[in-house]
Amino acid sequence: MSAISLAVTPHPWLDLGAFCASFPRPLGEIPSPPWLGELLRIETPSPLLPSDEVRAAIRNLLRHGGFKPTGRSKPASEYLMGAAQKGTLAPINPAVDACNAVSLHSGLPISVIDLERTHPPLRVALGGSTDEYVFNAAAQVIDVEGLICLFDALGPCANAVKDAQRTKTHPQSTRTLSLVWGSIHLPGRTAETVAWYRDVLKRLGASTEPVILDRSF
Repeated sequence: MSAISLAVTPHPWLDLGAFCASFPRPLGEIPSPPWLGELLRIETPSPLLPSDEVRAAIRNLLRHGGFKPTGRSKPASEYLMGAAQKGTLAPINPAVDACNAVSLHSGLPISVIDLERTHPPLRVALGGSTDEYVFNAAAQVIDVEGLICLFDALGPCANAVKDAQRTKTHPQSTRTLSLVWGSIHLPGRTAETVAWYRDVLKRLGASTEPVILDRSF
């Protein structure tokens, strides 16, 4: 299987982590084990802990292009924290649950999408003035102008706030792409998060491989 390449446009604060995961069976056939469900609770011990410093650094990262990461457009990691505190962070599928658990405890927003639903080439760049997409089954739309996003040939499809409905995982998914949206102002945080995330997926029986980040343009 050939390595995935991801073009990354220059960004002064972004510390991006990226890798692919392959599951032994479709996600709909793999139940999330109890230990993963426990990790969806903020009280469960973990290698990383969220903090006000992490929260501030991520908000500043998303503000760089002019985006306002507040209200309904707050970082996904903050949404997860709120849901966990209310006891409403429920299992979805093992790929999403692993993503949510690691994001919750690390404080870094993470995207996980179905790689087979993307249309190469893939790149990471700021959203333009007309960029938007549907992010849920109710056909709600997010305007991503000024927000650092993953793009494929059809347009933006993932970011640190909400991922596109068209590339989300589903019961037949077997291969995913994960992006950890970290900041250079949190030295080592992205690498630690990626390492733990890949270990969680390994415990689920998935294999992972790094993504080539191409910054040569």
